[in-house]
Amino acid sequence: MAYKVWNWLLKNWPHFSYDKEALEKLELQFSQNTGSVFGALKHIEDVSKNDLLIEILSNEALKTSEIEGEVLNRESVESSIKKNLGLTVVNRKVPPAEYGIAEMMVDLYRNYNKRLSDEQLFEWHKMLTNGRRDLTDIGKYRTHNSPMQVVSGRLDKPNIHFEAPPSIKIEKEMKQFIVWFNETHFTNTSMLPLVKAGLTHLYFVCIHPFEDGNGRIARALTEKSIAISTGQPTLISLSHTIEIRKKEYYSSLETNNTRLEVTDWLLYLGNTILEAQQNTLKSIDFILEKTKFFDRFKFHLNDRQYKVIQRIFEAGHEGFVGGLSAKNYRTIAKTSESTATRDLKDLTDKKIVIKSGKLKSSRYVLNIKTI
Repeated sequence: MAYKVWNWLLKNWPHFSYDKEALEKLELQFSQNTGSVFGALKHIEDVSKNDLLIEILSNEALKTSEIEGEVLNRESVESSIKKNLGLTVVNRKVPPAEYGIAEMMVDLYRNYNKRLSDEQLFEWHKMLTNGRRDLTDIGKYRTHNSPMQVVSGRLDKPNIHFEAPPSIKIEKEMKQFIVWFNETHFTNTSMLPLVKAGLTHLYFVCIHPFEDGNGRIARALTEKSIAISTGQPTLISLSHTIEIRKKEYYSSLETNNTRLEVTDWLLYLGNTILEAQQNTLKSIDFILEKTKFFDRFKFHLNDRQYKVIQRIFEAGHEGFVGGLSAKNYRTIAKTSESTATRDLKDLTDKKIVIKSGKLKSSRYVLNIKTI
């Protein structure tokens, strides 16, 4: 394999270049989507806004972890987010990883407009690595002498996707990055929002300043960048959108870690951000339809049906994978097969759910327009 010259070794590092005209349509769509999201939010009542906030922050916490191969417990994450937001929750023991990522998401939401600093990054890193015992450097930049590499394949024949600057250079690199971030976002603000967000992500992840957690912090910084540009917390689950096509994300990063002309990366991430905005709009529509749904049907549901339908709504606008089955219904409602069959027939007859398939292949979806 030919020796790769990483972008941080190039003469003009960290001065990235890109084709501004190629991004103009995306930037225009981003501006229009931002207006649509903020406009739609005005129609949601306060209680529903909390539901939306919890859903988006929870999805972001779960998916940014899944991108790195870490699967967390949704209920624990949601409980921690509610607690960090000051909302009433049932006391429960929450694992350190779930509590830490939830704490970071809420801090990002609340303090999006603060100037970036080493201290903020160190706090995020402490939150992310809550409970870890396998790391040398927690809440500070890495200090180990061995190369910081992104590697796959066999131990005896590794495929090196990227090698970051050595630890001895990190303090200088991060000082330069933080100055750039703050000047770009708070002083010289002429750079367009999607460009700021894309460069923030790529620049940070190519420095790879921490022993672990760099991808999650890079995605958080991307959302911080978007929030500063729009003047409000983003309320988009960027990681949820990235995780759907994770291979494309890693491939795009790898393609752009050996050069400073990064139009391809900015187009990829720009389109991903637009898709995340569209998902937020779908979530808002879903919550509005949820309110209308319960206004119409709440007096037509027994306790079991109400419990199951609440659980369906908790799954968001994408719903259960494969739809609700009779088995799902029995599990959620904690009831017998015969009772579940009667309940589902009753819901179908009242046109509260729509049935497809037959016998064990039967599936049910809520009869609302956004599903």
